[in-house]
Amino acid sequence: MYRTHTKRILDFILSLFGFIVISPIFLVITIILFFANGGKSFFFQQRPGKNEKIFKVIKFKTMNDKKDNEGNLLSDAERMTKIGNFVRSTSLDEIPQLLNVIKGDMSLIGPRPLLVEYLPLYNTEQKRRHEVRPGITGWAQVNGRNAISWQQKFEYDVWYVDNLSFTLDIKILFLTIKKVFVREGISSKTNATMEKFTGNRL
Repeated sequence: MYRTHTKRILDFILSLFGFIVISPIFLVITIILFFANGGKSFFFQQRPGKNEKIFKVIKFKTMNDKKDNEGNLLSDAERMTKIGNFVRSTSLDEIPQLLNVIKGDMSLIGPRPLLVEYLPLYNTEQKRRHEVRPGITGWAQVNGRNAISWQQKFEYDVWYVDNLSFTLDIKILFLTIKKVFVREGISSKTNATMEKFTGNRL
């Protein structure tokens, strides 16, 4: 009952209420990033959702679009702005995704929506992360976020799918609040965000 109906109802109610409450913060960040990123406050990208259905995720834009002499984007670390680093480290960049939750593309809690290009790289077990709606936060996020390996991340995602419950979601919610204040796992050991997933090593 919770997995099929109640979770979606709670997602809609809590996300709508939350967005209304934090709308002043949303507006302020939008204006600051507009000037910091040359008129671009938001980052849009296609991501796979439940049953691998593609949707467009929205986040605050924390990196500029600077390129090298050959026209290639610079590394994440080089493009991360000071205000963008603050917004990301405090997880404020996730606020716009409340709109994705209200729309029904995402859930408040679930496996994070990753890149579309990763879809053919998953093995059968890893693909199971798409059996539920992706979330703004999830079991992998409160157990290391970007500081853990891809293999660990996928194992946590599938574990969540198999153990999804109201009690678990409440636990993840409170652990997420703790992580936001502690600011753990924001970056991987070698990257400002997370290294790309290149497939499973045999």
